[in-house]
Amino acid sequence: MEKIRTLQDLLDLREKVQRKTSLREDGYRACITVHMGTCGIASGAREVINAVADALAESGRIDVRLTNSGCIGACEFEPVMTVETLGSQPVLYGYLDAEKAREIFRRHILEGQVAGEHLVYVGKEPSDVNKR
Repeated sequence: MEKIRTLQDLLDLREKVQRKTSLREDGYRACITVHMGTCGIASGAREVINAVADALAESGRIDVRLTNSGCIGACEFEPVMTVETLGSQPVLYGYLDAEKAREIFRRHILEGQVAGEHLVYVGKEPSDVNKR
């Protein structure tokens, strides 16, 4: 068992556990998380998650997990979603609406390309987005 001495140790452990449970090589190839804190919902996150759910259903893909979470501290970019694929850094997209969410699904999930014009942050430290 790893010793937890600091808040960063706890955050690192959480990240490690989330990666093990959200993306597995024997199941899901990708995970899309729409962040639905109060600010996200007020900005349109429900529209975004519904658009992604529709795109996922239309695609017939069964190796993509769609989930939601609370606020990640990127309120100025709301609504936001994170796309994680096996072997790649998480990508945070922002200023979304239904159309942009469908485009990101098509390009990132189906075609394997980062949708750069909607990009907010790449990596596992989304709390740093406000330092840009």
